[in-house]
Amino acid sequence: MNLSLREMTAFRRVLELGSVTAAAADLHVTQPAVSRMLQGIETRLGFALFRRHRKRLFATAEALAFYPQVVEAFAALEAVEQRASDLKLGHAGSVRIAAIAAFADTVVPDAIAHFRRRHPAVSLSVRSTTAVDAADLVAGNRADIGLIIGPSVAGGVVSRDLCATRIGCVVPKGHRFATRRSLSIRDLKDEPVIVLASTLPLGSLVAQTFAAMNVPLRRAITVNQSRIACALVARGAGVALLDGTGFLTGDPAAGLEMVPLRPELPIRGRLLVADGPAPSRYLLDFIAALDAAVARMAARAGRLMTAPSTEAQAPDAR
Repeated sequence: MNLSLREMTAFRRVLELGSVTAAAADLHVTQPAVSRMLQGIETRLGFALFRRHRKRLFATAEALAFYPQVVEAFAALEAVEQRASDLKLGHAGSVRIAAIAAFADTVVPDAIAHFRRRHPAVSLSVRSTTAVDAADLVAGNRADIGLIIGPSVAGGVVSRDLCATRIGCVVPKGHRFATRRSLSIRDLKDEPVIVLASTLPLGSLVAQTFAAMNVPLRRAITVNQSRIACALVARGAGVALLDGTGFLTGDPAAGLEMVPLRPELPIRGRLLVADGPAPSRYLLDFIAALDAAVARMAARAGRLMTAPSTEAQAPDAR
């Protein structure tokens, strides 16, 4: 079974735009042409991709399961095209970064800005993703560096500490917790809490800690990014349990405070590279820029975060 790029594009646009008509207009082809491509794909795949209900188009469970692989195929093609463009334009090289949102929103832009001053001919790409996917992308050579929180269980990668942080309770100024030096888990037993999803390392640690102390966790709102949690706190939707890097993704003008939890719940940021040939000199330079950016952020964060005391170096197996 072979699907053409044109067919995969049609499937992707129909799913993303929600209708054959919109996909046809986007692709500058006729509606019957898109319908024929979908029918051809379904015949070869052996399952339906879309079903109609009351004149609306709905993706099947099989289509939703198939979609991520199609997106990955396009990402791989874009990487090939980018590499060809780099060679044509004489770019020196590239650095591909896969990072969880807490790092993609904070230290990565700072590191890139400093790195670009030294290496303006090197192209960079940033992909904000989950810790699991970041590790998989590095292991599969689809990213040169990964930035995650917590240990990586993926094979084919080596890692080292990027920073150390701690979990705290994020509250708006004026909240009754804002003047406390610390909070215990039991202080939060009757508090509606904004938490990260338990599928994320930090969310899992919070859930396990509450369960171990036999304290009910009142999940008022579950989110998948720290930045969203901070925005909700700023609007009075509750308090949030985040690590220091997550807290720093919030709007500085929002007037939020972070009160450390007791007992202390430490979190480590990790830097990943593939377990293979030595990193390129551009990647090593970017890692040095990243370490410097982490040190600057730690200086601003105070007790919320610390940077490794060792000099910047390539990751090694731990």
